[in-house]
Amino acid sequence: MDEQQFNMSLRRFLKEVGVTSQQAIERVVREGDLGGKLKVRMVLTAKGTSLDHVVEGEIDLG
Repeated sequence: MDEQQFNMSLRRFLKEVGVTSQQAIERVVREGDLGGKLKVRMVLTAKGTSLDHVVEGEIDLG
């Protein structure tokens, strides 16, 4: 495995996940009358592996 290539590819993927996730959250917040906090959950899996990573949290909508 080429460590440098792996790290760059991983960072590109994570950047895309972050940007597109933020856009999706902003869209749902604009479209709805949510108020308070938005409970969110992100699930990461990788086809053909046992990877099943879950992150849960709250976003304060002010």
